[in-house]
Amino acid sequence: QVQLMMASGGGSVQAGDSLRLSCAYSGLGDNNYCMAWFRASAVGKREGVADIYTGDGSTYYVDYVKGRLSISQDTVKNTLYLQMNNVQIEDAGTYSCAARICTKETMGFVQGVSPSARANVYDYWGQGTQVTVSS
Repeated sequence: QVQLMMASGGGSVQAGDSLRLSCAYSGLGDNNYCMAWFRASAVGKREGVADIYTGDGSTYYVDYVKGRLSISQDTVKNTLYLQMNNVQIEDAGTYSCAARICTKETMGFVQGVSPSARANVYDYWGQGTQVTVSS
């Protein structure tokens, strides 16, 4: 059974600082997965910010985080990461990791879904970690 643990690594930072978020997982087996990081705003709406296809390591980002955030997976440690560099005010929120069984074609479908609606296509969720950004 797929399990995503509570994300960790959040905290209070100043704009321009860096953070690395982690999300341990288990139970993926031999399947390929789409895995992602989502940000929930203060009003609670989740938005996808980064995705990775475990089959070939392809990564995908929403425009406003490109060049600053990086999603990666450590298959030995069974951990998903989100490296956040040059953190901005708009990055503040609660970050959660998510996963679903996936093919490359499925990832294409996922990328066609608006980031604000993408939470609906993910099946497995970890608990969030809070990122607070001050100017």
